[in-house]
Amino acid sequence: MVLRPPVEPMLAQARDTVPAPGALPGELRFQVKFDGYRALVFRPWPAPGPVLVQSRRGSLMQSRFPDLVRAAEDLPDGLVLDGELVVWAGDRMSFEALQRRAVSGGRTSARLAQEMPAHFIVFDLLQLGGQELLHVPYGERRARLEQLFTDRGLSAPWTLCPETDDVATAREWLTSWTQVPGVEGLVIRGTQQRYLPGARALYKVRRRDTTEAVIGAVTGTVRQPQTLVLGRLDEAGALRPVGRSTPLRPDAARDLAERLTPAGPGHPWEDVRFMTSWGSRTPLDVVLVEPVLVAEIMVDTAQERGSWRHPVRFARLRLDVAVTDVPPFGAGAEPASG
Repeated sequence: MVLRPPVEPMLAQARDTVPAPGALPGELRFQVKFDGYRALVFRPWPAPGPVLVQSRRGSLMQSRFPDLVRAAEDLPDGLVLDGELVVWAGDRMSFEALQRRAVSGGRTSARLAQEMPAHFIVFDLLQLGGQELLHVPYGERRARLEQLFTDRGLSAPWTLCPETDDVATAREWLTSWTQVPGVEGLVIRGTQQRYLPGARALYKVRRRDTTEAVIGAVTGTVRQPQTLVLGRLDEAGALRPVGRSTPLRPDAARDLAERLTPAGPGHPWEDVRFMTSWGSRTPLDVVLVEPVLVAEIMVDTAQERGSWRHPVRFARLRLDVAVTDVPPFGAGAEPASG
C-alpha cells in the first residue's frame, strides 16, 4: 500500500512525569517536543507528481509553504516524513510567525517564505521508496531515518529530531532545553511500537512551572465557577488577560465560590471579548469578578504575546500575595515578588 493524504498522525497522551521502563513496547526513546505545527510531507510515488504537505487534521497546505516544497524536491521519491513545522525568528521559534505562514496565500506566501522561512523537524519515517513502514517497529524506522539523513547529507530546512535512550539526559532536556522558547518538553516512544494512525499511543511530558496571576473572571457562575480567566498588570497598570484554567476540581471550586465577588462597575474587562481557546473565534461567556484574588498556577512554556496558549492549571489561592506583587504582563513563569 502506498501512503497518500490524508494519513492520521500517531498522537501522544499527556503525562505529568517521565514514564518508567516498560511503559511502552520495547526500550524507551525520548525526543524533544517542539511547539509548532504537526505535519506530514509526501514525495510522489510513482513520480512525477507534486510534493504534498498535510496538516495534523488532514488538510493540504503546501501552497502556504512553497519554500519547503522546493526543498522537498531534492528528497527521494516515495518518501513520507512525519514531523513538526517551525519558524525561527532570530534565536527563538515564533509560533506567531508560523501562524502567519499557515494562513497566507499567493504572493503573500511567497514573500513570507523569504522573510520567515519554514523548517521541518523530522521525528518519524512512514514510507521510503514507495514502501510504507507503518508495521515496522519504531527502532528500525528511526535507524532508516538516520541513514537517510546521512546518505543525503540533509540540512536546513530539514532537522533530525534529537533523541536519546538515557533517562538522565532526557530529564536534563526537560529542565534546560525547555528554557528556549518553542521547546515544550519530551515525546516518548517505544522501540517496538508500530505506527498507529490516529491512536494516542505515545507519551508526552511538558515542562510546567509555578507562577501567579490575578483572577479576573470565571466561566459558570460566581457560586459555581468552572474555569478561571486570569490576568496580569501591564506597565500602565491595566489588567491584561493571560490565560484560562483547566476545569476546576470540585473542592477548589467550592473554596473559590466562598471568596469570589461579582464585579462592580468599571471592571477593566467590561468591553473585552473572550474566546474559547487561543486562536479561536468562538466566543466564551464569562462572569467578571473583582480582580483582587491571586491564583497560583502551573503553566507550560507555550506563551505568545504575554498569554499562555494552552490552559493553565489552578493550584491554589495565594491569599498572602497582593495583586501588585504578581509578575507583570509578559513576564512568563516568574515567581511573585515579596
